[in-house]
Amino acid sequence: MISRRDFTLGGTATALAVSVPAIAQSTLAQPALAQPALAQPMTKVKLGVPNAATDVGYFVAHARGYFKDEGLDVEIIPFDSAARMIAPMASGDLQVAAGGPSAGLYNGISRGLELRMVSDKSRNVVNRSSIRVVVRKELVDSGRVKTIADLKGLKYANGAPGSSATSGFYMLFKKAGIRMDEVQEVSMSFPQQVAALESGAIDFAMPPDPAGTLAVKRGAAVVLMQGWELIPSHQVAVTLYGGKFINEQNEQGKRFMRAFLRGVRDHNDALDDTGNFTGPKGDAIVDILVKYGPFRDPQIYRSFVLAYCDPDGKLDMKSLQTDIDIFQELKMLERPVDLAKVVDMSFVDWAVQQLGPYKKAV
Repeated sequence: MISRRDFTLGGTATALAVSVPAIAQSTLAQPALAQPALAQPMTKVKLGVPNAATDVGYFVAHARGYFKDEGLDVEIIPFDSAARMIAPMASGDLQVAAGGPSAGLYNGISRGLELRMVSDKSRNVVNRSSIRVVVRKELVDSGRVKTIADLKGLKYANGAPGSSATSGFYMLFKKAGIRMDEVQEVSMSFPQQVAALESGAIDFAMPPDPAGTLAVKRGAAVVLMQGWELIPSHQVAVTLYGGKFINEQNEQGKRFMRAFLRGVRDHNDALDDTGNFTGPKGDAIVDILVKYGPFRDPQIYRSFVLAYCDPDGKLDMKSLQTDIDIFQELKMLERPVDLAKVVDMSFVDWAVQQLGPYKKAV
């Protein structure tokens, strides 16, 4: 059985030896897989995730046995930000990680750590954003905050300094005419941000869904702005491979990517044109999110628009460069970053060649 770990709402990591039952695979025709995969010994792969709704591609691949089809025994381990996955990735304790490109990631690679971005994981595009600026409801009700300019002097939460959300905050403050030293930043996990908005420990944040939606649903916060209004196409999260996985388990890296893209395509098939789950396919994906994700209420996953993930795994290179430019301006980078040395699309190229270009199932 595959084990996983989870977070409580308060953000305290609790190790749980929970058995995750396999969910029956879809009866839809699936691409033919290389038969020798099942005959080989299962390879253990540890996957770090932020435990957000946009981890759905990994969850589906796990639940429907796509990783097992590839001879991979995948353990899903939540972290509060991608920045905190860098050390275990570099040591080989994690083979794969999912999260936002961070200044820490770029600095690690510049220092010689063998980490590479290998595919899309989550992208905010116009009308498809998993991230919104949410403000403590009391501040809005009292009239203290009416526009983004009123955020001056308040306290906000980021997953970690220099995380991908930093670019969003940078653009927010630039748009509002606020200097970075005119607001106070604190670091905490996304579930902790919900609790902090409820308690008044922070004033605003940009937690990815479902955390943002939960804060609104509980009456702790209101939406001030959509993430795509700040950056129309923002590569907020990627799939990362560690150097040992790339160099010593290249075949397993290819197979992981093929399984992941099958999961991504399944959840794309389950979404309507507005990014909402629809029909029996949508019901099935929501069931998986309830089992694997941070919240057990299916209505939470139906209450927001799921961010875009490219079913062919492509990255938004322009967005990644924008992040690098912002980190450079904020003096968070130790040296210039060459994206060509950070990105490795060979795994996606192989997987798409095997699966064929995505065509939405009807």
